[in-house]
Amino acid sequence: MAISFKKSYKFAFKSSLYISFFVVLSLLIYHNFIQLVDYLILIVFPITLFFFSFFLMQYRVEVFIYKRIKKLYDEVSLLDATSLKNKTVTTDVSTLTNDIRNFAKEKKIEIESLNVREEYRREFLGNISHELKTPLFTVQGYLETLIEGGAIKDKALRVKYIARASKGVERLINIVQDLDMISKFEVGDLNIDIDGFDIIAEIQNVFDLLEMKADAKNIILMFDEKYVSPIIVYADKDKIQQVLTNLVMNSIKYGKENGTTEIAVEKISKTKILVRIYDNGQGIEQQHMSRIFERFYRVNKSGSREEGGSGLGLAIVKHIIEAHNEKIFVQSTHQIGSEFSFTLKTSK
Repeated sequence: MAISFKKSYKFAFKSSLYISFFVVLSLLIYHNFIQLVDYLILIVFPITLFFFSFFLMQYRVEVFIYKRIKKLYDEVSLLDATSLKNKTVTTDVSTLTNDIRNFAKEKKIEIESLNVREEYRREFLGNISHELKTPLFTVQGYLETLIEGGAIKDKALRVKYIARASKGVERLINIVQDLDMISKFEVGDLNIDIDGFDIIAEIQNVFDLLEMKADAKNIILMFDEKYVSPIIVYADKDKIQQVLTNLVMNSIKYGKENGTTEIAVEKISKTKILVRIYDNGQGIEQQHMSRIFERFYRVNKSGSREEGGSGLGLAIVKHIIEAHNEKIFVQSTHQIGSEFSFTLKTSK
């Protein structure tokens, strides 16, 4: 059976063997020429010298390597590396190599994650700057025109400019309110008031509210079938109404002329339903699917800004559904249509 040694032990063993061989050879030469050495000494002395050399070399080498490697561990630990911080210092080179390799991989992942966050931060700041700047410049332009007196004599034009400036202010207020709502959701500072209500009646209310916007594009708002009996769900009624409003509004905004937006309510278990909002509109390209719930992310950046809105509608939808501990799903095919769906409880 082969004896397994650490690499540091092999080094010490070979070094001790060389020292012993050299000394024995020296004694043999001395004995042959001078003949004053007892044969017992030739046996005892090499063995003693071998163990002495072995432990001496082992100690010296480990201390030598330990001091340098410990310094490396200490310096790396300053970076708060979880893989090395509280680990026993090793003098085995292969173990050390694996530790450093794992540390490098860990740091690479952290750096990549930080780069993604930094890119997201820059994009978010750019988006919010643009979203706020557009209505601000609109308000500023109309107010400056009124102040300079160019439109004051014409009452109809004056009313028109004031109305447009008011619309810009309203959009600013909506952006700030939506951002405030998302921030409260993220820190858990927004209460969810759970109560029972008829989801069918709530969907019909949203249809009635957005009927004129849909008519402007000849889009039909409809159920997938006639629901005779009410379907009671338990959630925050006002928040779910906002979810439905945002999703239907989004469907109208990106819908095609003479298209349809349908809503279906399906029972998927004894205590759950699935609300589906689907259309035959523009659809979403695959590269945008993973980001559509991000704040201010727009698939069609120019067109959607012309339509108005805060750019936070889908982000709010996602936060509201997740605050209810429910799931939201999206499926879409470009130029064919999209479907957003979410679950709700039918019992407390």
